[in-house]
Amino acid sequence: MKKYMHRPVTAAFFAMALIVPLIASAQQRWPNMPEITTEIRKEKSIFVPMRDGVRLSTDLYFPEGVDGELPVILVRTPYGKDGTYPYGGMIPLLVQQGYIVAIQDARGRYESEGEYRVRHWDRKDGYDMVDWLVDQPWTNGKVATFGCSYLGETQITLAAEKHPNHVAMLPMASGAAYNNIGRPFTSFDGGALELAQTAGWFINAGTKVFHGPPVWMDREKWFQSKQSEFFTTGQSRNRAQFNAQEMLDIYSTLPIVDIVRNLGLKYTDYEDYVTNTPESAYFDEGDWVRADDTFDTPALYIDSWYDFGPAESLKMFNQMRANAPSKKARDNQYIIMTPSTHCAWAGATENTIIGERDLGDARKEFVDIYLKWYEHWLKGVDNGITDMPRVQYYLMGKNEWRSAESWPIEGTNYQKFYLGSDGNANSRHGDGLLSATPPEQAVVDSFVYDPATPVPTRGGNVCCTGMETGAGGYDQSMIEMRNDVLVYTSAPLVEGIEVTGYLEVVLYVSSDAKDTDFTAKLVDVYPDGRAFNLQEGAKRMRFRESLRRKVWMEEGEVYEIHLDLHATSNYFDKGHRVRLEVSSSNFPRWSRNMNTGGNNYDESVGIPAHNTVHHSAEYPSHVVLPVVLRDQISSISAEK
Repeated sequence: MKKYMHRPVTAAFFAMALIVPLIASAQQRWPNMPEITTEIRKEKSIFVPMRDGVRLSTDLYFPEGVDGELPVILVRTPYGKDGTYPYGGMIPLLVQQGYIVAIQDARGRYESEGEYRVRHWDRKDGYDMVDWLVDQPWTNGKVATFGCSYLGETQITLAAEKHPNHVAMLPMASGAAYNNIGRPFTSFDGGALELAQTAGWFINAGTKVFHGPPVWMDREKWFQSKQSEFFTTGQSRNRAQFNAQEMLDIYSTLPIVDIVRNLGLKYTDYEDYVTNTPESAYFDEGDWVRADDTFDTPALYIDSWYDFGPAESLKMFNQMRANAPSKKARDNQYIIMTPSTHCAWAGATENTIIGERDLGDARKEFVDIYLKWYEHWLKGVDNGITDMPRVQYYLMGKNEWRSAESWPIEGTNYQKFYLGSDGNANSRHGDGLLSATPPEQAVVDSFVYDPATPVPTRGGNVCCTGMETGAGGYDQSMIEMRNDVLVYTSAPLVEGIEVTGYLEVVLYVSSDAKDTDFTAKLVDVYPDGRAFNLQEGAKRMRFRESLRRKVWMEEGEVYEIHLDLHATSNYFDKGHRVRLEVSSSNFPRWSRNMNTGGNNYDESVGIPAHNTVHHSAEYPSHVVLPVVLRDQISSISAEK
């Protein structure tokens, strides 16, 4: 038997290549991206110390042969810096434009040291990284940031720290960084858990465990070595291994607290998210952007109507304009709202299909906008980018780009459209009406919500679910055949109306359960009967008074509740009808309320709830639509 001796690691073992040609292949580029002709030098796995001594692994990309001090574009990611490059071809393109690009693994992720917790240390680590960058001899002291989703969120949290060298940012789909309305990580809606989105994300990316070298080996040198490339650092099990039906089966697991753990993923924050109330000490500790934060960084936001956070991005855009300490930051906040799903606007074509909905030619020269944005703020070039409208948005249904100088859009008139029926609004074959005229008679619509047979999710404003119809606009006609879905529909419109802005539904409800949910969905009904979802909202009744404490319902009592349907922009064309669905479930988007008054998250057996929506002069249930008045005032006919 051979005996192996422990020997010191030699320098040859850690040999690394400091100069490599990195040109993104056609398969890795977004459509119509320029070819990369610049040789790029990569300095791999530089371990940058933070204020507490924890070191974060960072890759640096330099344009080879370019002398002098250069500006830097920073990308901070939890998804692995190696997998982030080339980012659709944008990173090599930015290097080709004369920028140094730094891509960093967030604390506790992949190669970086420390413990990972969702939305912790983002502010301090971002600030310390900028400090380190501007202290290097190859930088001119200007740092901008880039990235979508979590990579956009780390920009927002850094901007809240107001580092003087953070001169510009381009946060895309970054709404999950905002927690001023009880939606930490956009994991809740009106107190209801965003089950598919939250569990889906933690299954795919929530692990705290990453593989690295043994403790006797220098961590930085190991990850700089060629041999480290032969090993996998992150988890190998994720959503891609499951088909849509398997993902639905996973989300159907009861109790829901066990969903992620049952897949063998023991070390994540998922259980903490599920077991805490939307507003709690646990979430108070996070590095969220809050209402009292101020910002001093010019920003170009990009988000989408069929994503999870359009309202949050619009609110942050307004907050940055209102709270900026300098005129420069205050006057240089911009936002572009696309019709796509999560981070997917680069795939727009002349026939853009979002889910099943045809939204026309939604293309926009985003890459050119990105390059001009950085050229202006990092190189001082007066290229006209700051002359663009403050707000650019895609008006779905009309299928065209619109612009404005403020949000909400000038000329927005918030109009109430009332729910009415003869007491049988169940399904689209019922008698539910949506009208500009308040109801006179006292009528109720009732249905049975059984958590064993919830209303299925079809499309919507979410991401990361792994479901075949997880996000986007889909025909809701089959769902509207159910008797546990109340359907309120307007008459065909005699003229088109633009609905752009924040949406709210006000319901007067009662139930025989201690606790239940109410859900609402705004729908555009086409003349051929197809009914496309626009936005959705929920209210878990125990949280109707506060997202921090629970209050139970009493049978026989009528409660006024407000459902936030977030934001959209849609043109209801002539001949179309406006529809509102009301129910008590939308699964697996939101976790099922078991109706028992228990914790829900640790329950496996629910009970049916008999739920009622009231509409009368005393209880005027209604939806508030932000109608943009341009040439004329439009409203919904009172007749069906």
